[in-house]
Amino acid sequence: MIPIITPQSVKCGSAEVPLRSRGARKGVRKAAALAGISARNASRRSAMSVACVALSLGFITLAVAPLTHANENARALATANAPAAPKKVIIDTDPGTDDALAILLALNSPELDVRALTVVPGNVTAQQGLENALKLVSLTNRCDVHVAGGAQHPLFQKLITAELWHGANGLANVELPPSKCKADPRFGPDLIIQMIHESPHEITLVPVGPLTNIALALLKDPSIVPLVKEVVIMGGSISGGNVNAAAEANIYNDPEAAQIVFHAGWRLTMVGLDVGDKTLYDQAHLDQLSKTHGPENDFAVKVLTFLLGQEAKYGAGGGSPMYDPLAVGTAIDPSIVSTQPMHVDVESRGEFTRGETVANRRNAVERNVLHGDRYIIEGIDQVDPNVQVCTGVNAEKFLQLLNSRLAGK
Repeated sequence: MIPIITPQSVKCGSAEVPLRSRGARKGVRKAAALAGISARNASRRSAMSVACVALSLGFITLAVAPLTHANENARALATANAPAAPKKVIIDTDPGTDDALAILLALNSPELDVRALTVVPGNVTAQQGLENALKLVSLTNRCDVHVAGGAQHPLFQKLITAELWHGANGLANVELPPSKCKADPRFGPDLIIQMIHESPHEITLVPVGPLTNIALALLKDPSIVPLVKEVVIMGGSISGGNVNAAAEANIYNDPEAAQIVFHAGWRLTMVGLDVGDKTLYDQAHLDQLSKTHGPENDFAVKVLTFLLGQEAKYGAGGGSPMYDPLAVGTAIDPSIVSTQPMHVDVESRGEFTRGETVANRRNAVERNVLHGDRYIIEGIDQVDPNVQVCTGVNAEKFLQLLNSRLAGK
């Protein structure tokens, strides 16, 4: 065995290289070991040549290492400070008044990359909804956004439309110019499926109408569930309805579709009446928005004026709830709302409760076991939450976001 002695310097040819650092001397030990192995079959001069080469490489590594770490740190810092990439979204909509405001909010928000509008019947018929969606993307000069028609009616019931609340054309009776944009020929649910597969784990679905299109996409291709980033719906309530005592309109318009969507197994946030009723857009907000002008802004002011008129006529006063825009606002900034995980089912058979979203706040049920002629409670069974239910909202923060994105557009 050849002993290894670590010198304070190594002479390579005519040059003497000092070994001032512990790391350099450690490198020499490895180099000398290599030299020792070579020495068994080669001259001492050859062995020392190997050591010198290894030592030189060691010096290069030591010199480059700080630069490499500096570059890595710079890249990490740049990544941390870089703005987040826009969130890719598909908005499934039945374009009435608040849908229109939601679409304008989305198209004017840099946090969102709106890939498509898919149209479902609800506030208006499927044909009127498609025409409205095309006019809205044309108004915003966004013909790059795909607009596709979808289902023509709910899964198992007749369509209910709401011109009373949205005007004869669904857009507060405001006539927009004919659209410069063309409809995508694909069927809405098929477009949803295709876009999810093209961008796995990147698409956020924002349904702000009845859930018929989303259910049809799920029934045709259940494999999309794990590929969707998240689903943010406007719909439901855990404290009573608006079409009747129990049900919210979007869920009431297709309860069977809603049950399919709620139990698909994906990450789902329910932005319901409970928080929407707290986002009251009032005359002061309208006065603020009216100070600036532009094609989109002026249209929004007309729609909001109509909604405040409807609220004064039919509502409780205080302002018009911004239901659909709040769902888009939640997709933009989730901190606007607070949520609680709950197990939610959709009632589809009750005479007075069809369309109700029944939320289990404790996520537990009693276990009843039949003994003879009666049931005995034998324990408590846990149920898994399937929905993040919005329970609180920073209403003014959201309303200012909405106004700021509409102003001057």
